[in-house]
Amino acid sequence: MTADGSDPGDLLAPLSRLPGVTQAGDEAREALGRAHRHRVNLRGWPKTAAEASLRAARASSVLDGGPLQFSSGDADGTGSDPVLAGALRVAEALEGGEGALVGVWRRAPLQAIAKLHTLAAADLVDAAQLGRPRADGDVGRRLELLADIVTGGARVPAPVLAAVVHGEVLTLQPFGTADGVVARAVSRLVTIASGLDPHGLGVPEVHWMRRSGDYRAAARGFASGTPEGLAAWLVLSGEALHAGAREALSIAQSMSS
Repeated sequence: MTADGSDPGDLLAPLSRLPGVTQAGDEAREALGRAHRHRVNLRGWPKTAAEASLRAARASSVLDGGPLQFSSGDADGTGSDPVLAGALRVAEALEGGEGALVGVWRRAPLQAIAKLHTLAAADLVDAAQLGRPRADGDVGRRLELLADIVTGGARVPAPVLAAVVHGEVLTLQPFGTADGVVARAVSRLVTIASGLDPHGLGVPEVHWMRRSGDYRAAARGFASGTPEGLAAWLVLSGEALHAGAREALSIAQSMSS
């Protein structure tokens, strides 16, 4: 162990020491805790989780070019926009937390990522391409490294891990279609599986949608690999989790009246 308690064998450990990262993560954790302790969410979380899931799907879809508003049929994924329909299918698979996909993520993250793409891109590409990463470049190697990190190769706080996985999938664009929806869903999977947001009540996607310019700039900074770029992405991700917790509280409060 190092002097600050981190594991020197953990490739992600230095990220937690970047400026502002620990504070952003701690504030996000506290805010999500408050959301889960709201009296409505103590027993009624399935309803608030369903609303959070719907808002997350719409916001994630918008970031990938989907519509700002639902049209007739969109609420159940049968609408005409393929990006939104895919995002809604992904949201349904993650809704409420401890579902089958969370279990797959914990033991075989690459299978979970492939499943997310199958759901997200079902109306965008041929069936033969669903869940199949691109064969060019070092896509396969980097995905395998990501899986190693997720299944025990990193012991950084959940907000950091969620941001790294999110940023890596965005950067890598492993499928060439629906990669943004998949990346944001993978981030959500991390927060659920880690217990940071076990019922999936937070909606960080809304924050990313509202600050789409900052989101894309920070993603480019993550891809650059510079300390400044990495810090900006990690802090923005923590801020989004915090804002997503506020969104969760607003959902709970609207259902308590």
